[in-house]
Amino acid sequence: MEYLIFVAWLVFFAWLVTKVPFFTKSGLNESQVIIVFLLKVMAGILYGWIGVYYGGLAQMVDTWNYHYNGIQEYHLLQTNPREFFTNLLNDPYEGGFLKFFGNKDSFWNDLKSNALIKILSIFDVLSFGYYYVNVIFYSFLTLFGPVCCFRVMNDVFPGRKLAIAIATFLVPSFLYWTSGIHKDGLTFTGIMFIIYGIYFGLKSKKFDLKKILMILLGFFILLIFRNYIIVIIAPALLAWLLSVKWPKHGLTIFAGIYILFIILFFTVRYIKPGWDFPQAVVNKQEAFMQLHGNSYVPIKKLEPTAISFLKNIPQALTLSTIRPYPGDVNHILSLAAAVEIDLLIMLALLFFLFRTNGALSKNFIYFCIFFSFSILLTIGYTVNFLGAIVRYRSIVIPLLIVPIVSQIDWKRLGKVIFN
Repeated sequence: MEYLIFVAWLVFFAWLVTKVPFFTKSGLNESQVIIVFLLKVMAGILYGWIGVYYGGLAQMVDTWNYHYNGIQEYHLLQTNPREFFTNLLNDPYEGGFLKFFGNKDSFWNDLKSNALIKILSIFDVLSFGYYYVNVIFYSFLTLFGPVCCFRVMNDVFPGRKLAIAIATFLVPSFLYWTSGIHKDGLTFTGIMFIIYGIYFGLKSKKFDLKKILMILLGFFILLIFRNYIIVIIAPALLAWLLSVKWPKHGLTIFAGIYILFIILFFTVRYIKPGWDFPQAVVNKQEAFMQLHGNSYVPIKKLEPTAISFLKNIPQALTLSTIRPYPGDVNHILSLAAAVEIDLLIMLALLFFLFRTNGALSKNFIYFCIFFSFSILLTIGYTVNFLGAIVRYRSIVIPLLIVPIVSQIDWKRLGKVIFN
């Protein structure tokens, strides 16, 4: 029965993606949209399969925990609909609503998992509780994120469609981690809804209702699944908006805004003690350091001071950008991650050696760089498990790799190689 349901829904959604205007007007033809969708489904299936057979080794049991909890919520919907539709807002902790960045006893910390479980329980109504059928639904929802990215990048780098498509849809870690049933695919979709709405709103000089709703939906998704990203994306968006007004001073504006936000990051706690951002980062690191796993790496303990954050920048960037090293490999996923990061570093080197100018918006590129490296720094400061690092950083890979790949002079590179 599961196979019949799976095939029926797969055929339906493969047809549906060719009828959704957002996909059909993306610049991809119907066959390409179907291929991208099927790739996401295949990656999601692999994600679940590894979670079953190698979950302990690769630390990937979460996806199945969400699934089983989703089935419990599905049964709750059948037996107690009122509780089903209200329990998401219950706060079991005293003052849990106030702990916005809390790692324990926090409504917001629990919300990201509870919301995903609730979504899966709704999927279960149509899938009859089959995990791999839910993968199809999840793949359809999270397809909007990479298509948003493709549409924006295709406008920023005209004439580079093939390179953009490959760098957007086919980077293995991005495809894998954002296609599996977890929070990353939804998080990336939220980020891209914001970027898409603002980019095309600025280009058309008109923020109509559709773009505003898309931006608000993006923030809502981040609020639920990765609320700290709202704080990280805020200075990047502000600098981007200001740079549109003074386009010739874009880099100066970005640098100035980030200096201001860094000062506020370390000083706002003296004005409002509840907004102690450095301590929130330290608490997040401490929470990870208490965990155990195969991909654990020793890191220096962070202190809630500007000096400590400054001293830890090299460690943070090394962790989040160029690891795992070959010596870190201990299973097939870490091997794939190590090979991929070496290939991405090679692309970065080719960019510097064979760079060509093809971007229509330098300030958007600045946004991608500043925002992405803010995410990478945050990951490097707080996470000490390479498996988690690879997963968390996957959501910014297209924002860095697409501009790199799109600005490499491939014709000149080909002449150097074959002549």
